[in-house]
Amino acid sequence: MKRLRIGLAGLGVVGGGLVKLLEGPAPKVGGGAFEIAGVSARNRTRKRDVSIEPYAWYDDPVELAENPEIDVLVELIGGSDGPAKKAVETALKRGAHVVTANKALIAMHGAELAALSETHGGALKFEAAVGGGVPIVKALRESLTGSRVNAISGILNGTCNFLLTEMEASGHPYAEVLAEAQRMGYAEADPTMDVGGFDAAHKITILAAIAFGAQPDYEHCRIEGVDDVSLTDIRLAFKLGYRIKLIAKAERIGAGVALNVRPALVALDHPLAAIGGALNAAVVDADPVGRLTFVGAGAGAGPTA
Repeated sequence: MKRLRIGLAGLGVVGGGLVKLLEGPAPKVGGGAFEIAGVSARNRTRKRDVSIEPYAWYDDPVELAENPEIDVLVELIGGSDGPAKKAVETALKRGAHVVTANKALIAMHGAELAALSETHGGALKFEAAVGGGVPIVKALRESLTGSRVNAISGILNGTCNFLLTEMEASGHPYAEVLAEAQRMGYAEADPTMDVGGFDAAHKITILAAIAFGAQPDYEHCRIEGVDDVSLTDIRLAFKLGYRIKLIAKAERIGAGVALNVRPALVALDHPLAAIGGALNAAVVDADPVGRLTFVGAGAGAGPTA
């Protein structure tokens, strides 16, 4: 029985979740199973929810990627450059498969990494880079190949959605809700990547490239975050029949595609208005299938793993 040997680079929340998943009744693929053959992270002795003692340790993720016995490199380091990019390039150049949840890496370097994948024969997979457990990447790449996508819009950052939902529900201002989100672990100590809209911009860039058959073009995405949304804004919007959501959108405009991320008024009867808390959602408008909505857990150890 064929066993795919996995090299796991990155042992944060998602990396730990993946170890737990594979230590359990691991899913089968092609009649075989998965086996963790090596792990790498910045700190070997850091306290974790899972034990990494059974696995070979690599201080350098690139060295892990070079190991010819590794069939699949799972990259969960993060960041568009540095060790994440170098490890992925190294694995692809020797024909190994790569699975990554790194949206910044794919948004900034997806085209060149895809070229390496095609040249050397290893697969490049990044479903978890957008929407966590929501299978939107696969739907666009496979299920909708016979349709013409006109627009994709979505709530692609759970932190921002949580903040806006809690402001409406609690009546507390942005600063107080952000502090609570940080205490609960929904927001980072430095939340700029999330609340500034940059995380959502990376994700819509990836979806747009797939849906419209173009190279990722993050540099031309217009980005605005939620840090200037006030409680008064939210209350007035609701009185007028709307909710404020951070919406990432890619839309076909003539021969081009417009990309933007910004707080928007969403009518209460629109599918995205009902998406609360840390959930993610994507709405695809395409011919001839019409409107399709994908909803689910967009982050977290389990869904992303």
